[in-house]
Amino acid sequence: MRFPLTIFLSAFLLFQVQPLMGRYVLPWFGGTPAVWTTCMLLFQMLLLAGYAYAHAVATWFTPRTGSLIHLVLLFASLAFLPVIPHESWKPHGAESPVLHILGLLAATTGMPYLMLSSTGPLLQSWFSRAYPGHSPYRLYALSNVGSLLALVTYPLVVEPSFALRHQAEGWSVGFALFVLSCAWTAWTIFRAPAPAEESSTTATARSVDNSPPPTWLDIFFWLAAAACGSMLLLATTNQMCQEVAVVPFLWVLPLALYLITFIIAFDKEDWYHRAVFGVIWGLGAAAAVYVLFGGPKLAMWQQIGGLSLALFGGCMICHGELVRFKPAAKHLTLFYLMISAGGALGGLLVAVVAPNIFSGYWEIHVALELTSMLACWAWFRDRRSILYAGQPWWGWAPLASLLIVQQAFLSRNMLESNEDVVARTRNFYGVLRVKEYPMYDGTDLVPFRSLVHGNILHGVQFVDGPLKAEATSYYGHDSGVGVAVLNHPKRRQKPYPGIHLGVVGLGTGSAAVYGLEHDTVTYYEINPEVVRLADEWFTYRKPSQSKAAHHLVLGDARIQMERQLADGKPQGFDVLVVDAFSSDAIPMHLLTVESVELYKKHMAPGGIICLHLSNNHLNLIPIARGIAKAVNLEALWIYGDQPADEENYHQLSSCSWVVMTDNQEFLHDPLVEIERSEWDEEDPPPLVWTDDYGALRQVIKLK
Repeated sequence: MRFPLTIFLSAFLLFQVQPLMGRYVLPWFGGTPAVWTTCMLLFQMLLLAGYAYAHAVATWFTPRTGSLIHLVLLFASLAFLPVIPHESWKPHGAESPVLHILGLLAATTGMPYLMLSSTGPLLQSWFSRAYPGHSPYRLYALSNVGSLLALVTYPLVVEPSFALRHQAEGWSVGFALFVLSCAWTAWTIFRAPAPAEESSTTATARSVDNSPPPTWLDIFFWLAAAACGSMLLLATTNQMCQEVAVVPFLWVLPLALYLITFIIAFDKEDWYHRAVFGVIWGLGAAAAVYVLFGGPKLAMWQQIGGLSLALFGGCMICHGELVRFKPAAKHLTLFYLMISAGGALGGLLVAVVAPNIFSGYWEIHVALELTSMLACWAWFRDRRSILYAGQPWWGWAPLASLLIVQQAFLSRNMLESNEDVVARTRNFYGVLRVKEYPMYDGTDLVPFRSLVHGNILHGVQFVDGPLKAEATSYYGHDSGVGVAVLNHPKRRQKPYPGIHLGVVGLGTGSAAVYGLEHDTVTYYEINPEVVRLADEWFTYRKPSQSKAAHHLVLGDARIQMERQLADGKPQGFDVLVVDAFSSDAIPMHLLTVESVELYKKHMAPGGIICLHLSNNHLNLIPIARGIAKAVNLEALWIYGDQPADEENYHQLSSCSWVVMTDNQEFLHDPLVEIERSEWDEEDPPPLVWTDDYGALRQVIKLK
């Protein structure tokens, strides 16, 4: 009983702390998908360290000595509790986000996570010694059940029920209980008879295990299969989050599917049938290719469903083949070490290598192709396979054809992302492309540039002609920001005192077109590459085009605003524009009650907050309405629709804004009344998101 209980508890805590710590660090680093990928990289590296520790203890020491070492380290890990990151870890804006996140998590949860991750393989090794003849691999399936339960309960029970600090404190109590349970098991092993005192039955049972050691090719296969599964997991999660939102649900779903494949594969080898899961993988790969071509135009359920099917099918191939090539029990710690090394390798490739060698989100393309190749390699080298050693040829011919077709479609998708692109870059915060193509300006076709983040437009500008200085796309005169700035009561004062315009999310710098002489425009931008591209390819902020004074604050807007308040420097914004999207995903920490309360503290009397809430998959209007009510502001919905006539097509992209203010003169301005939209009666009632909880299911667009 002590072995299953301790292993189950360790696995549960291991996977509860992952979304918990992700929620802590996500708002500190801009709320981008790469935050979770980097968190997963650290967890996989710690898992590898834990498995290496377990392998060393099981191989180099007797069970009695190993259990004593483990007891000492278990109690030492209690010094890290509670697992709450200190405020001093918040970034200042110039650090490497990846290294900063890795250091933060290692300092906060490193030792407890290491001890949890080592529990499974170490206790299974002790179990195989204590109970020879009994397979320890079902305990691995049990640990994955505990992990799955942790993932499912976090977004459904833990997150909506407890404040973030209370979650961390509760987890810390659970870890203390785990230490006691594991210490009980280790103490039992420590007090067990020494090897010389073991019974003749035990000795006989061990002596018959004369299975040959794994070959180097076997070890490499374990590493490759685990790496493919890990790459597929993280690449799929990235793809989902960049087009919807970076929320625990979209972290948990792929990770849960990943664990389910481990459970199926390791619980009973017969559950993995190559023909069945080969077909599922083929359908899933085709669905993933369809999603990649469809992009944000597809419904959210199509994107999530297609990618989930590919992830499930691919991971069943990787983990099912792992089980087919698993070693005898006496080599299980090496086996688990290679699995964890492969997981860490896959995480390293997605989180660190891909952003530095790829200029697009192409790791999912690579993961899809590598998984197909791995399946073929496994079927080729396994004597139990009907396709062993490349025979029969008529069985391999369709497989080779499917591989070629898959590669052709994936390559085409990568090439299409380069059409009309004059500049592109990728870093921790995402993929940015500058496109240039001709556009009708009412008189002629002239060059037109756009900034695209992921698959979503983030600003446009005519290169030449009279429209070069015009507000376009989401910033046209009839947009929320246009209505707020042009109709601000200060704009009618004489002499004109000037206004202070704050902008969260630089984009192309389009908001600068509203800056007049005596105005000040302050931008908050977390991504230095956005600043570089905006200054290199767009002219909105150039002194020759804008008469306002321009200031740039580099770093996450919310953290920088908090620091400005702490330094006694409220900004006194007359208008604050919040338009900081990561592809189509809204950084949720910028759309909570606490964030809007922070914005209010930076507003001048009668200030106006403009939230850009256009989204393909989420209806964020009820959230803005609920938050406005919670902070005692009135909210206007301003929906700008794209002109149908070609002559004015440039003026405005379809966009949705919510304007919050207590400025009664602005609210009752007849010109503002004309622009405001009616609330949709079919919308959900006003909702409220807080820093502790925001339910994605409440705002999903069903149509």
